[in-house]
Amino acid sequence: MREEARTHENTGHAPPERTVAVAGPASAARAFTGRLPDGALLPVMAVVVVCSGVTQGYLTPLLPGVGRHVGVGGVGQNNLYLLSQVSFAVLTPLLSRLGDLFGHRRLLRLSVAAVALGSLLMALRPSVATLSAGMVLQSSVVGFFPLLAGILRTRAPERGRTGMSVLVGALLLSIGIGGLIAGTLSDHHAVEGLWTAVPVALLAVLATLLLPEGRAARAGRFHYGAALLLGLGLVGLVLVLAQGAAWGWASGRSLGCGLAGVVLLVCWVLVERRATHPLVQVRLLGDPRLAVVNAHTFCLAFGAIGFLGANAVFLGTDAREAGYGPGLGSQAISLVSLGMVAAGCAASTATPYLARRTGDRAMLLTGGIGAALGFLLLVVLHGSLGQYLLGALVVGCATGVFEAVTRSLATEAVPGEETAVSVGVNELSLSLGAAIGAAVIGALFAAHPGRGGHPAQAGFVWAWGVCAAVALLGALTALVPSAFRERPATVPPARG
Repeated sequence: MREEARTHENTGHAPPERTVAVAGPASAARAFTGRLPDGALLPVMAVVVVCSGVTQGYLTPLLPGVGRHVGVGGVGQNNLYLLSQVSFAVLTPLLSRLGDLFGHRRLLRLSVAAVALGSLLMALRPSVATLSAGMVLQSSVVGFFPLLAGILRTRAPERGRTGMSVLVGALLLSIGIGGLIAGTLSDHHAVEGLWTAVPVALLAVLATLLLPEGRAARAGRFHYGAALLLGLGLVGLVLVLAQGAAWGWASGRSLGCGLAGVVLLVCWVLVERRATHPLVQVRLLGDPRLAVVNAHTFCLAFGAIGFLGANAVFLGTDAREAGYGPGLGSQAISLVSLGMVAAGCAASTATPYLARRTGDRAMLLTGGIGAALGFLLLVVLHGSLGQYLLGALVVGCATGVFEAVTRSLATEAVPGEETAVSVGVNELSLSLGAAIGAAVIGALFAAHPGRGGHPAQAGFVWAWGVCAAVALLGALTALVPSAFRERPATVPPARG
């Protein structure tokens, strides 16, 4: 709390009161706001994060069956994923900035309500139109972590590290459980699994009524011109990443779309530098510590998250058709994925404890080297399911470590009034890293065709090797000498 008070003194903003009045007619919100017991803050936040995890995890095993039910083929299903990716990229910085500007809790309530509405819309009447609209609304989950980080930093700064690691663990675990439940429900009927996210989203709506405000609304205006430039620039880059393999990386569409995205983002930076009320402080992008954290996030997400789809492909490949692979069914693949996220949950929970003893730099090295080791194990040991699981579980542990430590560092590296934007930029680094990783892996598969329409085993070996190399590069970012100043020994670590 002393560090928070000093931050407010330096920035000229008064620290928020512990109890914040709530505008609006909702008597339930007035009754609960600001009165949540300290010990209940993290469990209530975890409900919101579980909603995010289930929403991100439950559609993957469902979309092929649901697509057939509504008459959407493989191309149409890919376009739905593309729509979702574009929405993720655009909404990440916008929701974060709006939260810092108008209040974290207010934007969190709107985001959770949008996810609940989208989930209910798809479950009640599945069609191409409702699936498209629902997935766009569900993309509001990208705001959950930045906005929760803003509330947590204000209301329980002494639990910041432990709280963030607990929330990351809940996110990873709920992704796996959501996919497993949805896949099991859809064994009976293709669209039954669409109801998986509805009760969880409604619980999250109720949970947001219990949460206190992160901080008072900040003075300033929303820069619509900067938002348009940033959104269109990100759309251009995401389109190239998602469609480059189909269009051809050297085609006119790919090059034109990529160039337009880069030009728009350069214009956005120029506009932001001159703006009185910028959408994102450009200096955040050049801050040495944040630059290292975001580069590390990008490199680890490249493989740890970018390979998730290919992981399911390998597990589902039948050796009788392709000459390799365990040939698992959907439910068995979901169980393997659940094992990986359970390992990540355990590692995330242990990360604050280890960071207090070894330092942040050591934890970044641990996450990067762990991910590289896991992928190298897959390169060498993939002849049986047991061998494959060894490498996959190591990657799962590394995922928990890097997600916990990078989110904590992104939260702590900026003044309190910029918390959500900083975490939002980190989330965007994660999304772009995963998208580029998936695109590179797809290109490697296309370069190594195999039997029966499957990629050759060499394609997977190359993909694992590239993921290991990029993860090792992420580990090396922690060695940048000016990026990290370890906490002085005289300063006690945060409790929790």
